Amino acid sequence: MTNKMPVWKKVILYVVLIFICAVTLLPLVWMLSASLKFDKDVFRIPIEWIPSNPAWSNYQRIWEQVPFLRFTFNTFKITLITTIIQVFTCSFAAYGFAKCKFRGRNALFLIYVATIAVPWQVYMLPQYSMMNAVHMLDTHAVLILLHSFDAFGVFLLRQFCVGIPDELLEAARIDGLSEYGVYRKIVLPQMGPSIATLVIFTFVNNWNDFMGPMIYLNSTEKKTIQLGIRMFVGQYSTEYGLIMAASVVSLIPVVIVFLAFQKQFVQGIATSGLKG
Repeated sequence: MTNKMPVWKKVILYVVLIFICAVTLLPLVWMLSASLKFDKDVFRIPIEWIPSNPAWSNYQRIWEQVPFLRFTFNTFKITLITTIIQVFTCSFAAYGFAKCKFRGRNALFLIYVATIAVPWQVYMLPQYSMMNAVHMLDTHAVLILLHSFDAFGVFLLRQFCVGIPDELLEAARIDGLSEYGVYRKIVLPQMGPSIATLVIFTFVNNWNDFMGPMIYLNSTEKKTIQLGIRMFVGQYSTEYGLIMAASVVSLIPVVIVFLAFQKQFVQGIATSGLKG
């Protein structure tokens, strides 16, 4: 479509896109700039985008002032385990809802997906009471368990799974594969783009989760990176330079994961919502 556009329309389109991209990236650029400043210079007007005297010591102090390495390890462990479990549970449920015929399948799927509309604040207290009753508070297991099942992930993968030809699955069953074999050898490899999309969403949501760790974790050695960043906020002062430096460091794994799955992510977003 862009090949048929007049040159002046293409120029306007690219200018608008570049402007939108610049506005979107502006807060990230400011965060990176602020991470290299002392607290007194962070909010100085006019903004000094390139600090004349960069405070590289900020990136050293975040590891010394709080156990930031421990927080990073805790976050990585919780996020990685949760992502792996959620990929399995969501893909398995998506296969069942899309390709296994049983009574009440559509109604059950509708009820399950409808839980997306329920705000977390509604069931936050009952959920906390349940975890307290089974003595799982102040453990990483409680965060992993609560994030291991996701209705949106099932919906996303189910929409992709619907587009897999039934004839392919029937041929696999005729060849002697069980339903578990069909899922593992036929369906799961076909879900690559949607699984990559789910991996990005799950990784980002768990890596950036603040409320869950704040509610369920009490011990300092078990806290996550988001709670670690909050520790730079004191009762009488806030070390903004350290907060921005820690935020930049915490952003690196998210960027790496997105770049690693970027191609599959775009393909999964483009195809998952067009089926079923």
